[in-house]
Amino acid sequence: MRGIQGGGCEWDAEVSPPVMTGSPAPSDAFQAPGIHLSGETLMGLRHLARRGVSPSSRTLAGLPGGIVTKKRGRGSEPDDVRLWSEGDDMRFIDRNATARTGELHVRTHHDERDRAVVLLADFRPSMLFGTRRALRSVAAAEALALLGWRVVGDGGRVGLIVAGAGEPVVIRPGGGERAMIAVTGAMAQAHAVALGTSAKDDPPLGAMLTLARSLLPSGGHLVMATALDAPGADFDSLLTILAERLSIRLLLVSDAFERIRMPGYYPFATPDGQRGTIQATRRENQFRAADDRLADMHRRGIEGLRIDVESGPEAYAPLMERLDAML
Repeated sequence: MRGIQGGGCEWDAEVSPPVMTGSPAPSDAFQAPGIHLSGETLMGLRHLARRGVSPSSRTLAGLPGGIVTKKRGRGSEPDDVRLWSEGDDMRFIDRNATARTGELHVRTHHDERDRAVVLLADFRPSMLFGTRRALRSVAAAEALALLGWRVVGDGGRVGLIVAGAGEPVVIRPGGGERAMIAVTGAMAQAHAVALGTSAKDDPPLGAMLTLARSLLPSGGHLVMATALDAPGADFDSLLTILAERLSIRLLLVSDAFERIRMPGYYPFATPDGQRGTIQATRRENQFRAADDRLADMHRRGIEGLRIDVESGPEAYAPLMERLDAML
């Protein structure tokens, strides 16, 4: 994996002097499963995302108590003005256009619940870490891709912000398969760039929140996939302010080593080819750390789910179904 060094974990451990062995890692090491992020793989997740969802569900609206009913009416947001035709509802006649042209015109409407969702993928150096199956950054991308496919499948719009060591990647919200092609391709490319960077420090995430605000209308949705390592001094205050304008959801990415850390010596490797060992001791109540962060977000009005890296997309799919229902 990318390595424990720069992995963003909080260590309650005695760290032995690294024992460096071996030669620099080959350039194709980043092509290994769980490290390399493939755009084709993210595209293929659309079938998993839509599994078990019938086409008719796109026209259904949930009510409390599990009752499901069809949406009624034409929505209240004005869409267009056109000539009146047989069968049009007379209540939607546009008086101004009719008076101006001398012919009957009707105003069409669309559903005011236009879901615009921005996916925020954290590919900063601390996310390029993993001990089981994949890097945390890869798991974040998988979960966001699953959610994105669900959103566009239901007629919503999806955009993207990728936070890395350098300049962020930004894609404005768009609809349909074309939008997801852009999103998945951008995530794969940004991840490859992140793997190739030599930066070790995480830039703050506050600037990403400001970007999200510029991309989304009031009432839009921001979904962050991150481990919340080193978010920055102003992150909490900015998040509280933004939560008044947007609906914010959190996918807290968690590696098994963070939750259950058995004492012992662990080998590690870094992108520049260095290898060594680190001695870790058990930390009391370490398995509660992720849940405590989710509970703290809940108190701020931000709901979230924990994504376990070792589980994989098959386990993420039902979680994304739950998250999709929150949007």
